[in-house]
Amino acid sequence: MRLHTVGRKSGQERIAILGYQPDGENLVTVAMNGWGEGDPQWWLNLQANPDATVELKGQTRAVRARTAEGEEATRLWALFPGNAPYVETRTTRTPVVVLEPRSTSSTQG
Repeated sequence: MRLHTVGRKSGQERIAILGYQPDGENLVTVAMNGWGEGDPQWWLNLQANPDATVELKGQTRAVRARTAEGEEATRLWALFPGNAPYVETRTTRTPVVVLEPRSTSSTQG
């Protein structure tokens, strides 16, 4: 998917291409900088402004980002094939990001 965020410092549109997994109507991704340290810029941007859009299969969707916590984070980590060995060690420091649908006419509050 292509994730469109607003740069937290620049205010300019930023685009990141990310892997994801569906979870009902939500899209789930992991805020990883490869396997390196530090948060990816797109995640820092979402923390500053959680409203974003995604391009997926020829459609654009308005979304709001949040961090999965606890058992939900563990369950969602398991959606990513090949990451099972990392679930116990990484979920405590690697955010699992849930992109929930939002209305394009919604206002921030």
